[in-house]
Amino acid sequence: MFDFIVSLVILAAIALAAGGFVLLRKGNRKQAVLMWLLAGVMVANVAIWLVPTESGESLADVAADGD
Repeated sequence: MFDFIVSLVILAAIALAAGGFVLLRKGNRKQAVLMWLLAGVMVANVAIWLVPTESGESLADVAADGD
């Protein structure tokens, strides 16, 4: 289930980034920047969970082992 959620978050971030480009072309710079900011936050959250730590395990691995 975690893999599905991570995939969904990444797809939503891609859609937000694309929507930001569309809004920028229409002249809505403020909304476009906010959409890019939200997409960046979403990608950063996924990276926090999936990038390995110094021990070589990701936070998702540690959480799965704790179940």
